[in-house]
Amino acid sequence: MKLAFVTDAFPPMRSSGAVLMRDLTVEMARRGHEVTVLVPAPRIAKGHAIENADGVRVVRLKTAETRDRAYSVRLAAELAMPFLMRRRLRSSPVDESGFEGVVWYSPSIFFGPLARFLKARSRAPGYLVLRDIFPEWAVDLGLMRRGPAYRLLQAIARGQYRAADTIGVQTPGNLAFFGDAIANGKDVEVLQNWTNPDDVGRCSIDLARGPLAGRKVFAYTGNMGIAQGMDKLLDLATALREEKDIGFAFVGRGSEVARLRELADGRGLDNCVFHDEIGIDEMPGLFAQVDVGMVCLDHRHSWHNIPGKFIAYAHAGLPVLASVNPGNDMIALVEEERVGRISTEPAGRDLAALARELVSEADLPNMGERAKGLAQRLFSVEAAAAQIETALIRHAEGLGGKPVDARDG
Repeated sequence: MKLAFVTDAFPPMRSSGAVLMRDLTVEMARRGHEVTVLVPAPRIAKGHAIENADGVRVVRLKTAETRDRAYSVRLAAELAMPFLMRRRLRSSPVDESGFEGVVWYSPSIFFGPLARFLKARSRAPGYLVLRDIFPEWAVDLGLMRRGPAYRLLQAIARGQYRAADTIGVQTPGNLAFFGDAIANGKDVEVLQNWTNPDDVGRCSIDLARGPLAGRKVFAYTGNMGIAQGMDKLLDLATALREEKDIGFAFVGRGSEVARLRELADGRGLDNCVFHDEIGIDEMPGLFAQVDVGMVCLDHRHSWHNIPGKFIAYAHAGLPVLASVNPGNDMIALVEEERVGRISTEPAGRDLAALARELVSEADLPNMGERAKGLAQRLFSVEAAAAQIETALIRHAEGLGGKPVDARDG
């Protein structure tokens, strides 16, 4: 099949979304499909740039910058983004009418018009990979009120739902959001997150050379923003500051990093280290130096989320210490599979006791092996690719096209 993937997260970006889409598109190419990835690229010099890597054609299309901008400027740029991408695509060598399936990743919520255009040009089915339900979670966290801006963003999000033939949500708990009025006859299914574990290689971070040498290391990797509620983890490090066998590593970027560093310095925490974001290929090397992976979500979330970092930890054979919102689907998963400890206490006041339990847990190595088995069973890129492939073939036949062989490139 000739497949178009649309995403605003793709390497060399280092976000979890970029890793997900890299692994998925490479797997689709490995399965014999002809894969084209369309990516907004504000910083390229010309209207488009085309490259090939790992059997995937990546088409970067020039758009306005959307990151680190004032809210009104960013909103205008994101609204224009799918239309600019369409115009740049039409002036590129890529045949926008030649696709047999269109897959797009959300966030962003703004790709609906472009997905609809690509589907219509090719009479092709579309699959929406939906990783969070925005703007609802922003209301939960008090970042937005249910006013005009919310209603505008809600309309945009629902527009992309209407553009899809199948919507793949993260967890069973998210299915309840899609009642008849929103799903409007679409197929809605659980598409678990995935990752494709890399071999352990070089890592620019050497935890054995700093203040964490000789300690059991709890590591948090990835975005550190408002939605993560990171103060709970810093309070955890503060509560355990006298326990010289435990240390904490925070690796990543985000709006809260500078403030968290200042808090750690102000509290004189010698059991914490902060490192800037590292490359995707360095993560296995980091995980090899770590004993427990940490997950943190703001307790005000009402939506379900199994973060990509949890899956990366599991593939690396790391038990997890997690603080999540009550009712999150991750709770039952961690407890039933016995792969770590999980808290739903809003301020994370029980995290110190849970961390001590993990450090003293004689079953810790087996816990890591169970985590690895869970990842291979539920969170493999092969399973995700096969599920998307099946949905596209089913809807292609429903559109009246010729039956498509999954292996037909």
